Amino acid sequence: MSLNKIGLRINTDFQRVEKKWIERARKIQISNVGDVCFRLQGFHAGFNQYGKKKKFAGPALTVMVRPGDNLMLHKAIDIAQPGDVIVIDAGSALNTSIFGAMMSNYALKRGVEAMVVSGAIRDVEEISHLDLGVVALGATPNGPFKSGPGEIGYPITCGGVTIHPGDLILGDWDGVQTVDLSEVPRVIEESEAVALKEKEWEKQIQNGTWDRKWVDEFINKLV
Repeated sequence: MSLNKIGLRINTDFQRVEKKWIERARKIQISNVGDVCFRLQGFHAGFNQYGKKKKFAGPALTVMVRPGDNLMLHKAIDIAQPGDVIVIDAGSALNTSIFGAMMSNYALKRGVEAMVVSGAIRDVEEISHLDLGVVALGATPNGPFKSGPGEIGYPITCGGVTIHPGDLILGDWDGVQTVDLSEVPRVIEESEAVALKEKEWEKQIQNGTWDRKWVDEFINKLV
């Protein structure tokens, strides 16, 4: 199969984030990662967690589909590698679901870590019991069509940010965060440092020693 036309193409030749960084990223709140990324690489609010696995991390397998159509998502699950986070740009359409329980079960069987879609899903009750990360803008009983076109393994926009195939995708109760592949080592190391600093602040809050001078300093700059 050779698909290489814009709007109808598949690319599997891309580098994925290394597993050692994925495992370290799992231990960090994505809000810490977001701070290190200057609060510009997190998905906007409105995405909801539906799967049992609320915290996930893995390399992005990017998919673009026509709103209301999931043909290329089927192909993406077929070729996904274990640990992938499938991120689907479905145009934020909410009148038709892009996947439901059957595709979620198949993705789980294939070893997929999570599925994130800028669109809707269905079969919410069943998906809630699956050990799979599932994030979507909403739910509807309306099923998808399967006529294409679409793309796999090319840059997409989802949640207001650009995602390249292989980028690190993180999810937890706050939402979804992406980290550019080339920036992963630096971002993770700096995020770990931020997390340690916040733990120290939490100790200071509990024992009443948290220095609050900075608040007045910032206010005085406005006077």
